[in-house]
Amino acid sequence: MTLQDNIEKIEKIEKIVTHPHLSPKQKSNYLALEAENSLPYVAVSERINNAMKQGIICDMFEGHAPFKPRYVLPDYAKYLQQGSEYLELSPAEDFDDALNALTILYFHVPSVTNIPVYLGQLDALLMPFTKGLDAEAIYLKLKRFWILLDRTLPDAFMHVNIGPTDNIICRTILRIDAELQQIAPNLTFMYDPAVTPDDLLFQATSNICQCGKPHIANYPLHADAFDTRGFGIVSCYNALPLAGGANTLVRVNLKEVALNANSIDDFFAQTLPYYSQLAFELIEARSAFLHQQSHFFDSFLVKEQLIDESRFAPMFGIYGMAEAVNILQALLPSAAEVSTTNVASKPNTGYGHNLDANELGLRISAALDNIVKSTPVTYGYNGRALLHSQSGISLDKNVTPGVRIPYGSEPDPISHIQALAKHHQYYTAGISDILTIDETVKANPQAMFQLCKGALSSGFREFSANVANNDLVRVTGYMVKRSDIETFKQCGSRTNTTGLAAEAAINTGILQRQARVIAHEQAPFIHE
Repeated sequence: MTLQDNIEKIEKIEKIVTHPHLSPKQKSNYLALEAENSLPYVAVSERINNAMKQGIICDMFEGHAPFKPRYVLPDYAKYLQQGSEYLELSPAEDFDDALNALTILYFHVPSVTNIPVYLGQLDALLMPFTKGLDAEAIYLKLKRFWILLDRTLPDAFMHVNIGPTDNIICRTILRIDAELQQIAPNLTFMYDPAVTPDDLLFQATSNICQCGKPHIANYPLHADAFDTRGFGIVSCYNALPLAGGANTLVRVNLKEVALNANSIDDFFAQTLPYYSQLAFELIEARSAFLHQQSHFFDSFLVKEQLIDESRFAPMFGIYGMAEAVNILQALLPSAAEVSTTNVASKPNTGYGHNLDANELGLRISAALDNIVKSTPVTYGYNGRALLHSQSGISLDKNVTPGVRIPYGSEPDPISHIQALAKHHQYYTAGISDILTIDETVKANPQAMFQLCKGALSSGFREFSANVANNDLVRVTGYMVKRSDIETFKQCGSRTNTTGLAAEAAINTGILQRQARVIAHEQAPFIHE
């Protein structure tokens, strides 16, 4: 590190320490990041360094020396049943015991954000402890718990799962979430058409109209991708093995990959495989440090069998599909005179709108699926990474998250779903498209219900929607309040993720999403 680097580092630390709007806890988190990133980066090749500098490969700013996994999904049911020697806790005996035990463990579950991103399948965890409690008692206890989570773990990436069965915990959580309208915890409702009654799904989709939550997950699709021990939806919308998690997430910018290709054939034969291989090399380097040097897997979470090292997988993320397709389409002989600038200036004629463009995007997803499934990794789930449609970060400019349609150019909701549904089969570790619906849907929540059912029956792994003009807005997959974005520069926020959302609003155009009416543009269901 040069003298100039040291000076810049000190100035950055001073800026954190004296920042007028950061809480002491937030300052501690930022200072810890600076300390970690003062260490040398894990050893990688010059090819990887160059690809990272060029913005083709991104390590998601997980740190120079990864000492904890990106995402951890403990087996909370096992913990409640057996207690914890490390935490000096006996097995939970009643509802209050269970809530208290979960709260304690949450503070010992790490993640890339230092706050747990998975809080468990809460209805399944708590139902065994409801004996002797009436509906009102359960409501009051869960409401206090919901408030506690938001106030003590102020991060919109922490995630609760409920469903697909119908039970009092599931319905009460939906009721409380709609009442409190908190950004945290994030919430996924698992839907299984063979198990979930329509009126329960309707309650969940009606909640979306009011507060943008929950995500609705296609339970059978997710369950088929994992073993019988199960899975969880964490952070934004990431699907990972229960009692495991993600050791790292490395993403590839498909837009930049396409810009390095001479033709569509060259993209598939040379460029995409080359940069995918570099991404795997980075995954190997980062995973090796975590598993071999950090001693994370010596923790009590492993010793008490709440997590299993073999159930951690790297996430192979991609983004910029829309731009990649439009760039490659412009390389076709028939488009010889169409520049990438012209394609970008006419977003409604490209990806998401044009059949040939959509088919090319699907071909790219299939190629990525083949690459990920055929490439062994040292530390993976069944020896493999998991493909992920990455939802973007706040620093992204002029590139669309995952396989989404560029913000502001979205077609009507039915066409939107039909354009992207076939992609969902490939992205085991999560994929999400955020539909933005006109606020008139609040007067017709049945339309949201039908749209959700249609999307899931068409192959969506996850259904998510924003409603125009609601204060609660889904950013990449996490929530923020518009009002908090507006006040952030003046007074900061007690919530760690508000700063990311404020930055994303400037850089990524999340507030420019096109609100569409369901019933006025198409029938509120999807035809086969």
